[in-house]
Amino acid sequence: MALSFKLLDGVFLSSRCHRQNALHPLLGPLLTDCISKLYSSYRRPGTAPDNTPPWKMNFSFEKGVGEIKKHFGLLKKELVDHWKGPEGYPLDEYLLEQTRVVWEFRSQKDLDEWVVSSDAEIGGKSEAYLKLGKNNQTALLYGTLNTEAPRDGETGYSGYCAMRAKLPKGAFETKKYYDWSNFNSLYLRIRGDGRPWMINIYTNPYFSHQKDDLYNYFMFTRGGPYWQEIKIPFSKFFLSSQGRIQDDQHPLWLDKISTVGFTLGDKADGPFQLEIDFIGLLKDRAHTEEFAYEKYERNPKV
Repeated sequence: MALSFKLLDGVFLSSRCHRQNALHPLLGPLLTDCISKLYSSYRRPGTAPDNTPPWKMNFSFEKGVGEIKKHFGLLKKELVDHWKGPEGYPLDEYLLEQTRVVWEFRSQKDLDEWVVSSDAEIGGKSEAYLKLGKNNQTALLYGTLNTEAPRDGETGYSGYCAMRAKLPKGAFETKKYYDWSNFNSLYLRIRGDGRPWMINIYTNPYFSHQKDDLYNYFMFTRGGPYWQEIKIPFSKFFLSSQGRIQDDQHPLWLDKISTVGFTLGDKADGPFQLEIDFIGLLKDRAHTEEFAYEKYERNPKV
């Protein structure tokens, strides 16, 4: 869709959306409102569209300069890490590494790396919140699950709460991915209330029609005051798309991990809580399974 507009002084700013997307890494704080309105695809049923003109945006020169400094700092770090070794680790340390903590929760800055969502975004009544636990040593995800569907005439069911790590970004908003090919298990320490959770792992799709692909596995919490240390081999994660398990299964691409998330949707109305100490990786040399599910040969030879 072509888009043409001018600023008040008559300076031509952009003619198409992809040009704004190219400028966004450098001028992100200047064009945040405009970009978000151009690329927001979801609108609740029954609500009127936002027809605010795109040129009515918040302009901040100070934030723009600060953003440029931040990206050049990230670029410097990426260049230094490239010469150190894989993902910035020295080669000897990388080869001998048995465990790695990817996410821990010790400050508000650690919580800011995560996004909390619920069916309230589609008109539901569930609530989810994220805060630091006692002594600022854990993350506490809590709220209330409500399966009552919104009365908009379109939504058929409701009742979910989730948290997901933000996508890793490099200098100038370039996409980055986690390379976990040196490990074979997800390792985390949690304390729940007895509810079952779904762990979701997002990978970078090679084709646009794979953008909804998601790897899932279950996490069952015990409840009570005691902590659980959970180890889930990556070979156990199964492929789904838009909530449907796929017939064509294939192993998780550990070198293209985008992010990790947790979803609650057990259809049990009421309060919930999940406390997380850390989320990490483990290399279990006793685990030799490559993939736990059947793989079908495409176009088999007769």
